[in-house]
Formats: sequence, C-alpha cells, structure tokens
Amino acid sequence: MQLKLTKPMCFFDLETTGVNITSDRIVEISILKVFPNGKEERHTWKVNPEMPIPPETTAVHGISDEDVKDAPTFKQLAKDIHNLIKDSDLAGFNSNRFDIPLLAEEMLRVDMDFDMKSRVAVDVQTIFHKKEQRTLSAAYKFYCNESLENAHSAEADTVATYEVLKAQLDKYDDLENDAKFLAEFSSRKKFADFAGFLIYNKEGQECFSFGKHKGKLVTDVLEQEPGYFGWILNADFPLYTKKVLTAIKLKSFNNKL
Repeated sequence: MQLKLTKPMCFFDLETTGVNITSDRIVEISILKVFPNGKEERHTWKVNPEMPIPPETTAVHGISDEDVKDAPTFKQLAKDIHNLIKDSDLAGFNSNRFDIPLLAEEMLRVDMDFDMKSRVAVDVQTIFHKKEQRTLSAAYKFYCNESLENAHSAEADTVATYEVLKAQLDKYDDLENDAKFLAEFSSRKKFADFAGFLIYNKEGQECFSFGKHKGKLVTDVLEQEPGYFGWILNADFPLYTKKVLTAIKLKSFNNKL
C-alpha cells in the first residue's frame, strides 16, 4: 500500500556507540525520504563519533573505529541532515524512544535547532508491538515474508522499516493511512520531551515524571522552587529536555507580563 502523505516522511535509522542518549554518538545514519507523490530519496552516511566505539557495540552493528576514522563528524553533516528532514515527518523502528531523542541531542550539541512541534513521529515498532509483539527481523518476515539481510545495517533497517509500515497498512483495516493517526497510534505516553522526564497530564499540561516533584505541574514547581530549574540545567539531563523546560519557563514568564 502506498502511504498517503500530505508532506514528506523521513524514515531513518541510527547505528551508535551505545544506547545512552546523552553520552553516546552516531556512527552511521541512513535516511529514506518518501514524498507525497511516492518519490523516494535515500542517503546514508558513516559518521566519525569522535570517541571510541566499544568492541561489544561493533559486534552488534559491525562498524569499527577503523571504518569511521576518515568519515565526517556529525557537526560536518548536521546542516545536510537538517535540510533533508526539516520539512518532513519522521518515522523509524523504536525511533520515539531512541533514534529521535539521540538525533535531537546530536543536533543541539552542534547548535543546530531541532524541534518536533511542526511534525509528527511514527514509530513502526510500537505499531508492531501493539499488534504482534516481535523484533524488526521478525516483523519483516511476518509482514513481508522475506528474511532481513544485513540486519543492524542502518540502510537495511531503514528500508525494512518502510516496507513493514506499508505492509501493516495493508494488513490492518483499522490503521488509517494518515501520518497523524499513525503517530498517535504508535505513541506510548504523551511526553513533552523525548526522554520522558516531562509528560502531559489529562489536561495537556506539562508535569514532571520523576523525583520529588513527580506528577506536579512544571510551572508550579518552577515558581515555588526556582532553584530546581537551575539544578536540571546543570545536571546530566538530555539537551532536548533542557530546551523544552526552558521554553516552558519563558512562556510562563511572558504570560505574567
């Protein structure tokens, strides 16, 4: 089934030095941009992470320090990646919990703005888990009846994710062929940030999801305990979480003027 898109959708996958969103780095990124008219555009880059790739990680995706030593850094690629995805919705496999948050960290780290306000995110893994409870390789076999060759290669995983989503739309009549619907269906909780430190309550207000202020409105906490804002900015929280928190604080301040 061809996707019904009103704007481009970028399917993407990252291979990284590890699974820590704040401290690990991208070593490969592959993007498949699908346009509303069905046209497809593919880009894959090896990335020098400017840090060693642990042997146990190389064992998973097969990318070693030697493979990326002459590759461009993310800072050198950031503008091209930003230009490629800036007009697009995003999609991936486990992308809401890992790939998008880590990409946001890399972008913000090199002073390249990244925001999800004007786009939606479709997580094909969440759709799969809600329907069948499997891995990407099993999903590809289940939906497309093919074996996934070169699993944990960013390009192979990216293309497989795109094919799986189209097959899911063919299989499930209750899945609407609409990016916004698929984004809402594939979301787990309503996070204000990617990492889940800030969540929305039933009224759509931002709340803390952790620590002593868990469940409290962010605006109330920042007003009653101003030092909490500074503590988060100086602690080891994701850059995107800090960006969202700062925006909430500024909005609250401007509303009082």
